[in-house]
Amino acid sequence: MLLNVKMNKGFTLVEMLVAILIFSIIIEAATGVFASAIKLQRYSLAHQQLLDQTSYAMEYMSRAIRMAQKDDGSCFGTSNYNTSSGIGFKAYDGQCWKFFLENGQLKISKNDTPYELTSENFNVNSFDVTVSGDEPDKQPKVTIFMEIEGQGAAPQPKLKIQTTVSQRNLNI
Repeated sequence: MLLNVKMNKGFTLVEMLVAILIFSIIIEAATGVFASAIKLQRYSLAHQQLLDQTSYAMEYMSRAIRMAQKDDGSCFGTSNYNTSSGIGFKAYDGQCWKFFLENGQLKISKNDTPYELTSENFNVNSFDVTVSGDEPDKQPKVTIFMEIEGQGAAPQPKLKIQTTVSQRNLNI
């Protein structure tokens, strides 16, 4: 008994096109997932840097304000904490300090020498300081509000942060 079996050795054109199509769809999906992961990683890194920058600035201002003394008029010509664009006071060492917003950057001025507190990679949209309880024999409370966002073409993170600091009584 003879078996007449015809053996195919190869693929037809249709089989090859279907295989290429399936392979292309799988590669395109994997590439899309990879691109989304890279984009999310960049956003997360920018958000972390923004948090670090904001935390540093708020902590720096809070520590300085806790140890501040009310200006007797020798620094800014007034015995008021609030200035036109921020807050001014005498530091514990007698220097005149001022925190203010200029061109989207938070700055500190120590004896009329300005220094940047925030990086050029971030833009401070809003900076507001409110002093309450500024009365004789009372420790004032200072509320700091800041809105900051990253700069760049891609979508950037944005933060709104607020803290309230009370001064320490240095007249012990």
